Amino acid sequence: MNPQLILIAGPYRSGTDGDRAKIARNLRTLEQAALAVYRRGHVPVIGEWLALPLAREAGSSRLGDVVSESFLYPVARRLLRCCDAVLRIDGASKGADDDVHQAKELGLPVYHALADLPICSGLVESV
Repeated sequence: MNPQLILIAGPYRSGTDGDRAKIARNLRTLEQAALAVYRRGHVPVIGEWLALPLAREAGSSRLGDVVSESFLYPVARRLLRCCDAVLRIDGASKGADDDVHQAKELGLPVYHALADLPICSGLVESV
């Protein structure tokens, strides 16, 4: 199997009430899942990794402003068209649920557990 581009979908802002520490904790959870996907031989991607710098360069002054909102979900929708699959991690998130819905419409596999994600033999990382 060749490495797949796997979108990690889960809570980012959900359940945080805008608290920066909680948002950072959610991002860390997403990034821990990304590392696990990488260690299985794939290329993980999180939509916020792309959307947040774009929003900043477009003039966003804070998360949730009109400019950032014009990037967060649209970037994820575009990104999904480039991905091979989605890993939906635990936690309530309308955005992640939308990612799953769109992935299914595109015919992409959606994994709900890391153990279900195929291992890309020869590329598994032990670091």
